[in-house]
Amino acid sequence: MSGPLVVMAAGALARLRPMREASLNELVRVGEAGLLGEVIRVEGDVATVQLFEETAGLRLGEPARPTGGPLTAELGPGLAGSVLDGVGRPLEAVARASGAFLQPGAEAATLSREHRWEFRAAIRPGSTVAGGDVLGTVDEKPGLEHRILVPPRAAGRIAALEDGSYTVDEPIGALEDGTELRLAQPWPVRVPRPVAARLRGDRPMVTGQRVFDLLFPVAQGGTVAVPGGFGTGKTVIEQTLAKFAEADVVVYVGCGERGNEMAEVLEEFPALEDPRSGRSIMDRTVLVVNTSNMPVAAREASTYLGMTVAEYYRDMGYRVALLSDSLSRWAEALREIASRLQELPGEEGYPTYLSSRLGALFERAGRCAPLGKPEREGAVTFVAAVSPPGGDFSEPVTQASLRAAGALWALDPALAHQRQFPAVDWEVSYSLYAGPTAAWFADEVGADWPDLRQEILTLLERDRELRDVAGLVGPEALEDGDRLLLQVARLVRELLIGQSAVDPVDAFSPLARTHALAGLLVALRDGARSAIDRGRALESLDLAPAVRALSAVRRAGPDELPARVVEARSAIAALRREGTAGDQPAGGDVTAGEGGA
Repeated sequence: MSGPLVVMAAGALARLRPMREASLNELVRVGEAGLLGEVIRVEGDVATVQLFEETAGLRLGEPARPTGGPLTAELGPGLAGSVLDGVGRPLEAVARASGAFLQPGAEAATLSREHRWEFRAAIRPGSTVAGGDVLGTVDEKPGLEHRILVPPRAAGRIAALEDGSYTVDEPIGALEDGTELRLAQPWPVRVPRPVAARLRGDRPMVTGQRVFDLLFPVAQGGTVAVPGGFGTGKTVIEQTLAKFAEADVVVYVGCGERGNEMAEVLEEFPALEDPRSGRSIMDRTVLVVNTSNMPVAAREASTYLGMTVAEYYRDMGYRVALLSDSLSRWAEALREIASRLQELPGEEGYPTYLSSRLGALFERAGRCAPLGKPEREGAVTFVAAVSPPGGDFSEPVTQASLRAAGALWALDPALAHQRQFPAVDWEVSYSLYAGPTAAWFADEVGADWPDLRQEILTLLERDRELRDVAGLVGPEALEDGDRLLLQVARLVRELLIGQSAVDPVDAFSPLARTHALAGLLVALRDGARSAIDRGRALESLDLAPAVRALSAVRRAGPDELPARVVEARSAIAALRREGTAGDQPAGGDVTAGEGGA
């Protein structure tokens, strides 16, 4: 017997013999088609391999070829703008070779072998370098400087390093010990890339979504779980963050999602204009795609691949937003493989190590000082959608995510049915980053930002209580002050929390606009309540001018915002003065839709 052969095949699993020298997580090419697989169990001279590809037609006795290494990401210039499958093959190159659907055994290098990059050295021969040091730069995309780093495990004195035009396979230089330096470097996807230090998460990643920035902020390097049932808007939220979040690089992992949703992403992203560069947003985006019709075993690998790419750009000193949609499909892949291995099942059939595996994945995010010189700072902010069956947040994947994540953006199907988007349940959601980032918001946006956040949360909590009471006794039985709060809370939901992802003006809300809206809504409540306290009936207060002014603030651009805020303050001041006027009915029950929303 000249090499290992297939002795068992069942779904995504195969057993190979003899494989006495095999190691866990080693890649293997299985069968005459060369199916890509990964060793997940070794028993004597038998290795169990999970295959990342469709296994139909695999026969006993077909040969296998160990590669000697684990699943590895190829990191280098050319990643930005690429669309990869779960194991790092560029889908465009695969499609040219084998058509629209992945063929068994398809091979394609992550990075182009023909493209030549203009390398500019940042250090001279004779310099001593260590892992993470910046050797030089390449202009990967306009506005995105790709910093070529010394591999983390390399160190020594530079023997040669020259400017020039290179492919990713050609050496750009070498160390005195003979180690060649190239534009690209490999890294095993399941191994976290090392950093010099972990930094405190006290700076927010601005999302442009008012409900997140104001009420449930996420820090740079933070982690967020976004659970929600079908139709609650998880995918729209992640795509909106990809478009507008304050990140230098976006890595979007479509893990087990429907093909039509990923097709929309592939169609929309190239057409989106990056407000910072005026070019396509794809110039700073990497898409990792493993749709529901692709082999299930590659779903687990896709999330690790996305995390490794994000860590690589973090090590260059960039802020990276890693968006995963969804972790439930990743966990289902774990469950399927575990059941085929006949491992002891945990809750709902998931493997007993689900929580620890998920926690280790979340721990790879963070704000860090990367290895090497010059000193720099980078961050990986991990936002992970979760799809609990039936919207049940007590299921294992959601609960394991909550134990590891620093923020929860819980999506409520009832709010989605009411056309409240984003459909974030403000009673269930929370953020552990609100305290650490409060000082930044106070310094950069407004000293009253933390107080406004608490005022809005308190108002929404009181609104839920009053709506329950009004449902029993009717709103007419409530006092004027309570009915006023219900009206202001409705404006908060419509004008502040509600936001349209398809409105060209409202899709992104700068912090200045969010701060102005929150302050004006609190001022509206206080002004109207002051008039009521002086004896004015709620029905006699004319709220419509103030509501129209608030609606204008919501739609104001950066240049016109100050003038719109002045107009709104003037309308609210006039409302406050009504407490000294006669008791003339003016119709107090208005909505944001009247007069200018």
